[in-house]
Amino acid sequence: MNHADGTPDIAQAPVDLLVVGGGINGTAIARDAAGRGLSVCLCEADDLAAHTSSASTKLIHGGLRYLEQYEFRLVSEALIEREVLLATAPHLIRPLRFVLVHEPHLRPAWMIRLGLFLYDHLDRGRRTLPSSRRINLASHAAGHDLKADFRTGFVYSDTQVQDARLTVLNAMDALAHGARILTRTRVVHAERGTDGWTASLSDGDGRHTTVHARMLVNATGPWAVHFLDEVAHFRHSHALRLVKGSHIVVPRLVEHDFAYTFQLPDRRIVFAIPYQRDFTLIGTTDVDYRGDPSRLAISADETAYLCDAVNRHFRRQITPDDVRWSYAGVRPLVEDEEASAAEVTRGYRLEENAHGAPLLSVFGGKITTARRLAEEALDKLAPHHARRRHWTAHAPLPGGERRDIDTFQAGFMQSHPWLPPALATRLVRSYGTRAPAILGKASSLADLGPHFGAGLYAAEVDYLRHDEWAQTADDILWRRGKLGLRLSTDETGRLDGYLHSS
Repeated sequence: MNHADGTPDIAQAPVDLLVVGGGINGTAIARDAAGRGLSVCLCEADDLAAHTSSASTKLIHGGLRYLEQYEFRLVSEALIEREVLLATAPHLIRPLRFVLVHEPHLRPAWMIRLGLFLYDHLDRGRRTLPSSRRINLASHAAGHDLKADFRTGFVYSDTQVQDARLTVLNAMDALAHGARILTRTRVVHAERGTDGWTASLSDGDGRHTTVHARMLVNATGPWAVHFLDEVAHFRHSHALRLVKGSHIVVPRLVEHDFAYTFQLPDRRIVFAIPYQRDFTLIGTTDVDYRGDPSRLAISADETAYLCDAVNRHFRRQITPDDVRWSYAGVRPLVEDEEASAAEVTRGYRLEENAHGAPLLSVFGGKITTARRLAEEALDKLAPHHARRRHWTAHAPLPGGERRDIDTFQAGFMQSHPWLPPALATRLVRSYGTRAPAILGKASSLADLGPHFGAGLYAAEVDYLRHDEWAQTADDILWRRGKLGLRLSTDETGRLDGYLHSS
């Protein structure tokens, strides 16, 4: 029996595949496998997307800067996936136009133009977004907020995503195809036998159970090596390099909807992106990290670095006192001792043990290419299962069944005229075609139950608990959405009280 609240059954039936790790890679693999007809169990020690998968720059993009590192295959694959995700999750992913501010002493204009030409064409003709072009910042709307000495820019397309929600949607689709999704459930020991793996599980209440699986996937991200060393006691050949990326969020810096790509003297790239209507997201940093991946925070130096990046370009200046929220995550990248933290490949490797019960470990990767990574992972395991059909490239994620999301939103607002427009927009852009299910038979705001602030009502909270594995205020305010930017301490306390009392 499946439980969306994360509570495991005491007696677990044998499964074809056990996936350890509830980040974007783990949930994408669970989804793909379940849709191919495999019986699947996914275990996540915390909440879904609790770590790296909720700490990205919130972009589905090819990675323009990776062209300088000759990562043409990675960029091409990511651009193709960008188009796939635009079609399968149109409610979560929205196009953005980026202004790349040109600084001649850092990169010549011809180099940028060549890079953008490649960026426009490496998607193998599957592009639906506008192509790049050169602009005069003195006359373009996006140039008005920049310092006067910046005269030339280039506009190109990419997309923005709610990263943690994308992870949750993969888990929801896996569940819909029969997978068990166990959150707050840690794999404390995994032992290889002649016919598969036996894993000991422990949930947040200290209850223990055992699951037997023919195949095991280690998708634990920053903990991939720890899992092999300390849980599975399994030899491996790869090492991970943990690179910390930090972001800050400040009150909105510009009135238009263009995002910015800034080139810095250290050759790093920093983005300034419109975020959650009233804010600007700035990031990211690249710093080698050797501590506990679960204990992360932005440093004062990183905050200063990001503020300086903005102040170097914008007329309006910011200080650390302007920061409304900051977050940090570690990217588990494949080790490369020759490369700097910024240059380490964002590609991935899948390592399968060739002898005995199958074990597949995921090293590296990025949120944009998780669906393709999952497809490749199941193909690698194909000798151990008979179901090899690819299916996820054209299958909408939950809520994404209507590609024309603007038309759906207009109909949703017309059929619920009592909803404030901002709330109706947020519901559609978060839940897509599932937004009406949250409202049920409600015909007024009062029918939605207690209001916790910023348009968050009990009806939505109850939906998230029942259908999306949310258990805590942080799950709801910082991963299923970003209403934590708007709720006061007292309002958050009332939400906590509601969660504990019902």
